[in-house]
Amino acid sequence: MALNSVAETEALIAERMVPLAAYRALLEAEPSFSPWLTVDQTMIDRFAVATHDHQFIHVDPERARAETPFGGTIAHGFLTLSLLSTLAYQAIPGVEGMRMGMNYGFDKIRFLTPVKAGARVRGRFRMIGLTERAVSLQTRWDAAVEIEGAVKPALTAEWITLTVITPPEH
Repeated sequence: MALNSVAETEALIAERMVPLAAYRALLEAEPSFSPWLTVDQTMIDRFAVATHDHQFIHVDPERARAETPFGGTIAHGFLTLSLLSTLAYQAIPGVEGMRMGMNYGFDKIRFLTPVKAGARVRGRFRMIGLTERAVSLQTRWDAAVEIEGAVKPALTAEWITLTVITPPEH
């Protein structure tokens, strides 16, 4: 599912809020999965414009079909990585009191399988670390972007997020 506005994103996050205790319990939980999302040529082209990366393997379907082993265009690796945010909104609950979420960093990013134009991808997330501070939560995720029908994921990474929270009342 594509989230097309701030309002859609905030509404989805709000309806998926859980108490801090339930969020903590994700440390021992099975992975969460997002719905499938189609990575079409329009998405790839828009990413190329935004990042000034117009390599033919991404934006020229005919040339990519003729000159690459992929059979057509593929998404930028950084586009695939960037999709983690929207996929996470749909797979991982927010924590009550959340003010905003931010990227803190990544470890061990690996791009394993190219995402062909028209492919469907989904996020897989498993919490592997949680550090609680007075006004924030630093969460470490074992994250992957899976491609429908593919043996290997498009990418794997340890993703570190920072969630700013309103401190609980004492």
